[in-house]
Order: sequence, then C-alpha cells, then structure tokens
Amino acid sequence: MNIHEKIDIEMILEDLEHYRPKRKGWVWRTALPQTLGPFKYKDTSATLSNFQPLPAAHSFKNIDPQPKAVITTEIASGRFEDDIRRMRMAAWHGADHMMVIRTAGQSHFDGLIEGTPQGVGGIPITRKQLRAQRKALDLIEEEVGRPINYHSYVSGVAGPEIAAMFVEEGVNGAHQDPQYNVLYRNINMVRSFVDAASSKAMMAYGELAQIDGAHNANATAVEAWKVTPELLVQHAINSYFSLQCGIKKENICLSSVPPTAPPAPCMRLDLPYALALRDLFKDYKIRAQMNTKYMESSTREATVTHTLNLLLSVLTSADIQSTITPDEGRNVPWHIYNIEAVDTAKQVFSGLDGIKEYVQINRNHPKLNEEIRELKIRAICMLEEMLEVGGYFESVAQGFFVDSGFYPQRNGDGIARPVDGGIAANTIVSKNKRYFAPVEAVFGYNNVEQYNVSSSNPSTAIGGSTFTHPDWIQYIDELDESDNVYQRLNDTKPYRNTNTIRPEMEWLGDGVVLLTMMIPAKEDIAIAGALSVAKHMNLQEAEVISTEIMQLAEGTRVELKGKIEFDIDMTTLKIPPKKEVLSDEFLKDYLARYPMKIVAGTVGEDEHSVGLREIIDIKHGGIEKYGIDCLYLGTSVPLEKCVDAAIESDAQAILISTIISHDDIHYKNMKKLHDICVEKGVRDRFLLIAGGTQVSPEVAVVQGIDAGFGRKTKGNHVATFLVKYRKDVPYEG
Repeated sequence: MNIHEKIDIEMILEDLEHYRPKRKGWVWRTALPQTLGPFKYKDTSATLSNFQPLPAAHSFKNIDPQPKAVITTEIASGRFEDDIRRMRMAAWHGADHMMVIRTAGQSHFDGLIEGTPQGVGGIPITRKQLRAQRKALDLIEEEVGRPINYHSYVSGVAGPEIAAMFVEEGVNGAHQDPQYNVLYRNINMVRSFVDAASSKAMMAYGELAQIDGAHNANATAVEAWKVTPELLVQHAINSYFSLQCGIKKENICLSSVPPTAPPAPCMRLDLPYALALRDLFKDYKIRAQMNTKYMESSTREATVTHTLNLLLSVLTSADIQSTITPDEGRNVPWHIYNIEAVDTAKQVFSGLDGIKEYVQINRNHPKLNEEIRELKIRAICMLEEMLEVGGYFESVAQGFFVDSGFYPQRNGDGIARPVDGGIAANTIVSKNKRYFAPVEAVFGYNNVEQYNVSSSNPSTAIGGSTFTHPDWIQYIDELDESDNVYQRLNDTKPYRNTNTIRPEMEWLGDGVVLLTMMIPAKEDIAIAGALSVAKHMNLQEAEVISTEIMQLAEGTRVELKGKIEFDIDMTTLKIPPKKEVLSDEFLKDYLARYPMKIVAGTVGEDEHSVGLREIIDIKHGGIEKYGIDCLYLGTSVPLEKCVDAAIESDAQAILISTIISHDDIHYKNMKKLHDICVEKGVRDRFLLIAGGTQVSPEVAVVQGIDAGFGRKTKGNHVATFLVKYRKDVPYEG
C-alpha cells in the first residue's frame, strides 16, 4: 500500500472468495531494550516501519517507542469496511490486537441467528467480514512492519461453529469462557461447557490466544471490590479447563479489570487483587482492561481512570493492555477516541519505561501481604466449598457467584442457574461408543484406532478437511439486498477517491461533528440551550451526549453531536503553501555577510519566558546560532519599551511572545504594537513578529503583524522569515 493513499476497500473485496490468510496463530511482542533518539529504553519492543508518533514526539526527533505489552483497540462501528480504515489508523499508532467486538447492537446473541450466511449463531459476524478484515490486516502488517492479531468472540450457543470458522479464516485470538455464558447469558451449563470443550480444542489447533471472561464479575457487580475472590475462582476454573482442552499456557490470558475507580482509593484497593492474581497464575498471561462499570460520559474522567489502570499494568507486568475508549460510556464508537485510547496506553508505557528499577512494590509490607493472603484464602475456601456441594454446576445453582458479598458473604444476590435450565437446555447427546469424526481438533475420544487413521489428523480418512484444504470452504456472499457492503460503498462513492469530503466520526461520509460548549446555566437549561445552538447552526439530528456540571448554578459543560448536510470540495480550499525553511549553512553564511539585530520580549502582563527563549537562545537551537544579535528584554515588557529599544539599538525586527490568550489579549497586543510603531513613524523600519501557542498566523497578520508563529515553531522557521523579509537588505535567494 502507498502510505499517502487511502486503503482500497474495493481491492480488499476483489476475489475474496479465494483469499487465504498469510499466517495463523497469536504473536506476542518480543522485548527489545534499545536506544531511540537520545534515550535508552528498557521495556520496549521493536519499532514500526511506519507509525504516527505521540504529539510531543516532535521535540524528541519523532521517535515512537513501542511497549512490550500487546496493545488492544476495540472496534465496534458495525460497518466492517469502515472498521478496516480504523484498524489501519490504530496500527499506525501502535495497536497490534484488533478486537472486533460487534457488528450489531450487542456483542452476543443468545440463540441461533436465522438467515446469516453461515446459518450459525454465537455472534453476528460473517465469514466475509472475517476474511475481508484479515486480508486488510495482512496488508497493514506489511505497512507497519509488525504482526497484527485479529480477535473476536467464541460465545453464544454456537461456539464450536464459530471457532471452526475462526481457525479457517486466520483469526488469532478470541474470548472463550463457558462461565460467561452461564452466569451472564443464562445459557445452559452443560451445553456451555460441552460447547467450550469443542471450541477450545479447535482454538488450540489454530494456536489462538484465549481471553477469559472473569472480568465480567467485577465489571457488573454492585460492590465490585468485594467479589475479587470470586474472580480468582473463575480464572482458576477456566484456565485449568482450557489446559485440559489443549490450549498452551502461554496462550491462556486472564482478563483482569480493576474493581474500583476514583473517587474510591483505587490504587490501594486494586493493587492487592492484581498481585494475588499474579501470584496464583504466574505462568499465564494477564490481559488488563479498564472497568467500564464506572465510565460516565466525560472523556477526561475515563482517560484519568485509564491512566491509573495503566500504572497498575506497569507495576504488575500486564501482557495485553486493553484500551477501552471513553465512548464506551456513551456508546458512540468514534475513530478519534479509539486512537486516543491507544495513544494513552503508549504514552503511559513510554513515560514509565524502566520505572520498576526505581519504584518497587513493597511485598514485605504487612498490610499488603495480609490483604493478598486473605484474597487467596477466600478464593481457595470458595473452591473447597464448591467441591463439597458437588462441583461447579451445583454451586451455581445455589447462587455462589454474588453481586455484593466478600466471600463467604451472600446477600441474597447470587446468580442462581438451574442445572437443567437456561437457553439450549437438554440439547446435549452423548457420543456413541464407536463415535468417529474425520476432522482435526476433536475433544474427547474419537476412536481413531479402530478406523486405522492418524490421531493427529483424523481427516485423512476422507482425504482432508477445511482446515487442511481451505478450498473446500463454502464461501457465501452477503444475501441482504438492502444492507450489504456493496450497497454501502455505492452510497459513499462520492467520498471515496474524489475531491469531495465530509467530516466523519464513525463511518465514511457520516457528516458527524462534535461541539463542546460551556453554557452558564444549570444542567437542564444547558441541555436545551445546546440543542438550540445546534438548531441555529443548522446541525441535523442534534443530540447531547455528555454533560458535566461546573457548579449547580454557574454553568454546565455540554458535548453535543450533530450532522452537517453539505459537502466540501477540496479543490476550492485555500491551502497555504508550505513555507520554505532555509538551510543552516545558508542562514549562517547570509547573516555573516549581513548582520542582524532583533529585540525580543514577552509582552503585556505575561510572565512566560520558556517559549521565547527556545526561539532565540543558541542552546535551544534558536536564532542566535545563526549569528543574529538578540536583545532580550525579559517578561511583562511594555509594548512601547519594545519599540523604543528597537529604535535605540538600530534593530531590524521586534519579536514578541504572547502566551496568555484570554479575552484575545494576545491579538490586542499585536495590534497595539503595530499602532505604536505607526504612531512613532517607524513601522516601515521593523519586521514585527509575534509567537505563542494560541497564535494563528492568519489572524496575526490581520492585526498588523508581519508574521505570526504558533505551536511547533523552531528557531530556523523564524530565522528564515527574518532573512527573507528583512527591510534594510533585499533577500538574495
């Protein structure tokens, strides 16, 4: 692929019937201590061939250190062609675990799905979707230079069928936990565990990583910090069961969710559980995820909690870091927040690189040890009681798995399921004693001896299977004439490979925009006011998606989404040409022949000095290194003093820095500087230059300034302008 061109969805769909995945199985990152730019890293993995670094990376030679942990992004737009685009974006930012969690309004179906191309249930995902996304990921892997794991769910009442399709289509990982079906979907226990045994056997054959579902206990519990012993029990049951089904330890991942979030003292509450989990399951992988239970609609709140969770991941060495986006709290899965969540993980891992050498958990602390030991004892006692009452099925029937109790507490809120009840009850038939299945990855006995076939590949009895002969797979294209990828691509054709664009948040051409505003009124009035703003702006389908009270009477922050109904023609846009930056050699030579002096200061009531010093000081790569003589006046400099100093020193330019921008004071100061120069009759003598983080070059010029410089300005940018546009000596290009 060309990195400067959009991914070609039509090419992905072309001849999809005959596409085969380039690899199978899960790939873990390999630790690689290394030097990147000026820094030595201890907890990193290989860098990418193509990447999008963090915003601050421009100050560090655009390095992009990748952590040791696999980074997850959860993609849930419901249109697999747009999910492919999001996968590419996420991969560039460092994600290598693409978890497609749904294509409809929920992540699981409780029964068989009627009318799907496969005719099986589990989750609403089609072979075509899997194959198209795996084909796209094979290309994206080559583009970023790293294997990318593709993931979905083996759940519902058709897990084995889904697991078989995942192996056939090169899916690399999946959630699979029979307890999730039992406790949270009310699928019959016997059916769930039998399905799971068959599913896990196939996942083992395909070398898929398995993530369990124990985290759902404290992701849903009323008092989640009390049910942590139950989580340890669920992890133990599924992990051992998975081993017996053939999955390797290194591919069994325990899904861990911190049980609390601020304003609870979360680190103190969450750490003992995380350490107990590591102690008991040291040979398994840990997949760390945010707790969505506590997510509200504030992106800031979700990001802060995510960051605290990431600190826990670093201290307890998580192997997979899930990046639940803030939009999980408001159910609007947008591109930008997927990427922000991935960047949050990358940013924290980079910032805390090597921190465990300096900051260690005090495992000798009596209180911490006591809490860890207590969790383990309670979990072991729960397992013992489960055995006493007759095992897992009977313990579930008696409501052992609770919502608010710290084992052995039970407050009448246990999840009780009858052994012979639930969805798909009484649907299991015992194998005949002479049972033989001529396929790979069969759980339990298969009587290969009496049929004289290989135990490793029973399909030789019939000449192979779809695992060994993928050309035998029956590929059925989409059957819905009104909602299929071809129809959707036709609808968005004006926005693909043309000069027409629209803003988007979720799907190409969706026209969705996000507005953030502060309305000085209480919440109900603020919501109505925001909708009125949207109406006056001609936004369609306006909807408030988030509010946050600043103070009950003084105001409310409101986030609102809406749609525009107009297109933008790129050919009509005025794109300013990229400004030329003269070479260091040219600047030094030119200024040696034509010396220059400038006056500089931070003006008005502004005490910020760092930004200006970086532009002028030689030690920061500023304009002094080219030979420009800089008279620095300091901070909070009156504008008239700047002009007088320039006159007295016979300077060629005045540079002002203006960081503070409330009430547009930065632009007012620019206009005032221009006016003072006009009043003193010296406007034609000086170049007037203003810089600051909130300075827009176009607006600065309107105020009478010769040039404005905003964020990411370097000394060579300013020096180039000074040389090219100085008023006393014509520029010789």
